[in-house]
Amino acid sequence: MSKSILIICGFSALALAVKSAYSSDRAEESKSIGQPASVDKAADAKSADSSTSKETVTTESSLPWEDFKKPSDGKLRHILNAMQYRVTQQQGTEPAFKNRYWNNHSVGIYVDIVSGEPLFSSADKFDSGTGWPSFVRPIDDAFIVFREDRGFFSSRTEVRSKVADSHLGHVFDDGPVDRGGKRYCMNSAALRFVPKAKMQAEGYGKYLADVGED
Repeated sequence: MSKSILIICGFSALALAVKSAYSSDRAEESKSIGQPASVDKAADAKSADSSTSKETVTTESSLPWEDFKKPSDGKLRHILNAMQYRVTQQQGTEPAFKNRYWNNHSVGIYVDIVSGEPLFSSADKFDSGTGWPSFVRPIDDAFIVFREDRGFFSSRTEVRSKVADSHLGHVFDDGPVDRGGKRYCMNSAALRFVPKAKMQAEGYGKYLADVGED
């Protein structure tokens, strides 16, 4: 065998040895990771999709009044109109028959103008003849607070929202007897009406069955 042939055979053997060693290293690397790179990418994509899905669910299930922090007095004066501020922050009373909801017959929920917490249902609204929106009961007692309101000649029961601490109006014992006998006489300026068609989107889906039929 000539010297040149021996040299060529030597290079071939060396190349085969290097290739074998490289293949062995790749196998060990794959074993230590646990799965091929293509599987890793698929797992990362699945994880990202799962994370995005969880964020969406959390956002959709969040409630308008959760984590509410009452704005400063200066901000309240900016976001509320004069009547809304006077009623909710200074225990004022709006004019009878000259307010937004006294004669509203639409189906939906009435919420606090400041915090958005649920207060009254259209199904519990009735015509009291007083010129203010009147209800036989709150839609959820958890958001209502009562305080004694002593005047010069009488004592009344003030109704306030729990989360925003807004003055809403007063409750009296001259409501419909067949519906509990209470009259929650509220100020429209303290409320915001959410139509039934928008309740789910605004976070009030829990109360859809409580507002009645369109």
